[in-house]
Amino acid sequence: MEESATVHGDVSYRIGLNGLMTDMYQIRMAYTYFKTGKHTDRGIFEAFFRKAPFGGEFTIFCGLREVLLFLENFRLEDSHIEYLRKTMKFEDEEFYKWLKTINAKEVKVYAIQEGSLVFPRVPVMIVEGPLAIVQWLETPILNLINFASLVATNAARMRKAAGPTKSLMEFGLRRAQGPDGALTATQYSYVGGFDSTSNVFGGFAYGIPVVGTMAHAYVTSFQSLESAKDATLNGKSLYETTLKYRELLGYTKTNDSELGAFIAYAWQNPNSFFGLVDTYDTLKSGVPNFIVVSLALFELGYKPVGFRLDSGDLAVISVQSRELLRQVAEKQNVPGLAKIIISASNDINEAALLELQQKGHEIDSFGIGTNLVTCQKQPALGMVYKLVEINGIPRLKFSEENLKKTFPGKKNIYRAFLPDQKFAYCDIITADGEIIQTDGEVTLYRVNKDFEAVKVKIDRLERIDRVSWDGKYSQPLESVQTLRTRASEQIASFDPNVLDLVKPKKYEVMLSARMYELFIEISEREKIQDLSLIHI
Repeated sequence: MEESATVHGDVSYRIGLNGLMTDMYQIRMAYTYFKTGKHTDRGIFEAFFRKAPFGGEFTIFCGLREVLLFLENFRLEDSHIEYLRKTMKFEDEEFYKWLKTINAKEVKVYAIQEGSLVFPRVPVMIVEGPLAIVQWLETPILNLINFASLVATNAARMRKAAGPTKSLMEFGLRRAQGPDGALTATQYSYVGGFDSTSNVFGGFAYGIPVVGTMAHAYVTSFQSLESAKDATLNGKSLYETTLKYRELLGYTKTNDSELGAFIAYAWQNPNSFFGLVDTYDTLKSGVPNFIVVSLALFELGYKPVGFRLDSGDLAVISVQSRELLRQVAEKQNVPGLAKIIISASNDINEAALLELQQKGHEIDSFGIGTNLVTCQKQPALGMVYKLVEINGIPRLKFSEENLKKTFPGKKNIYRAFLPDQKFAYCDIITADGEIIQTDGEVTLYRVNKDFEAVKVKIDRLERIDRVSWDGKYSQPLESVQTLRTRASEQIASFDPNVLDLVKPKKYEVMLSARMYELFIEISEREKIQDLSLIHI
C-alpha cells in the first residue's frame, strides 16, 4: 500500500468560491437594506447548531480556514453584476454601483479555533459588519462550516470506534457528492482522525498521505498464470520462486489467474505489494496466493505490505487469515509474514467498527468510503446563522420552543474548569466584556435544563473565541496538519464520558447572569401578547 505525504502548499480548491455563492433572497434583502438606508447599519450574526450530530454530544468545528479564504476573495465580478441585473431586475442603478464595491474589509469575525470540540447552542463564529454584507455572508459561511464540521465529527467518531492503534483510510472519492464534496471530505476526515486518503488530488492539495491497493478489475483482467512468467527481481525469477513456495505449501489448487495478477503486481511494485484477496475465494485462493508471492518477495530481498478483505464476515476471516499467516511464518522461519497488514473495507460504518471490536478481529487498517464521506447516518449538521445585535441593540429570535430561541447581543465564550477537576466542566456564554468571578461562587443558568440556576465555584476560565478576521487575516491560515493535531489534543483533553459513542454524558452549556437577565428582559419585551385576552 503505497503512501505519500508531500505537502504542496496551503491552497484551497473550493469550486464556486466567489461572491455570487449565496441564496437569492440574500440579494433581495440586500437591495431592500440599500433602498431603506440600512445596508450600512452595524449587524452582528452568530453561527451555532442546536443538536450535536450522530446522537452524540460533541462536534469538531471545521471550515473556518475556508471561510477566511472566502472573505479574502469576497467580491462580485462585472459578469456577476450583469447577471444580477438581468435576473433580479432591480430598478435603482445605484444599487449595481454599490455591488461593485462590496468586500469583507469592514467585516470582523470572532471564532472558536478550528479543530476544537464545540457543543450545542454555543456560537462557533460571531460575524459583525455592515448589515447587507454580513447578511449576504450567511449562506456561504454555513455552506463552508456545516459539512466540514459534520465529516470531521464523523471521522472522529469512527476513529474512537476503531481504536487508537488502527489505521484509517478515507476511500470516499467515488461516492462523494461531486469533486467539491470529495475534497472537503478528504480534508476534514483527516482532521477528524483518519490517517490517509485514496484521493490523489487531495493528497497533492493538502499534503495528506495517499494510499491504495488494487481493484477486483485488476485481478480479473489476468487470464492465466503464464502472463507473469517473465517476472524477475534482482536477476532472479519471481515467477519461479513463487511457484516453488506454491508447491512446497501445497497451494496448487488456488486460482491461477489471480496468482498471475499478484506476481505481476509484486514484480512492478516489490516494496508496495498489497493484494486484494477476495476476488475468487479469500481463504482457499486469495490469502494462499498472497502468501506464496510474499514468501518469494522475502527471499528476493523485499518486504510485502499486506492485503485487503472486501467481503464476508470480516472478523472471522481476519482471524483465520492471521492464523494462516502465523503458521506459515513459523514453518518457513519468515517472522515478517506474521506481521503482514490485514486491511478491510466493505461498507464499514461506526456501528460495524464497534461490532468488530466486540467480536474480536485481526484487522490492522480500515478503508472507509460511503459511510464516511456522505455522513450516511446523518447527512446534515443543521448549523444556523442568526442576527443577535443591530447598531448596538441586542436582538433575538423568539420561539415557543426554548431550543429555537436565540440569545441576544454580542458575546464572549469561555470554557470553565472547577477546582481539582482535570476536565472542562462547561462552556459559558457571556455578554461582551462581562467578567466572570473565579474567587467565589457564581450563579450560572443551564441552557439544556430550562435555564435552571446553579451556583458553582470556578477555578479557571479559558476564553475560546478569538478574532480570526478583521478586514484581513488576523493570523496565518492553519494547515490541515495543524488542525488535525488540535482536534486530537482536544479529544484527549475531554472527559471520555462526554465523548462516549453510545450513551454520552451531557456537557453543560451555561448562560452567565448578565446574559440570562438580558435574554429574559428581551424575551418578555418581544413576546407577542395573547390576542385572546384583548377585549374588542
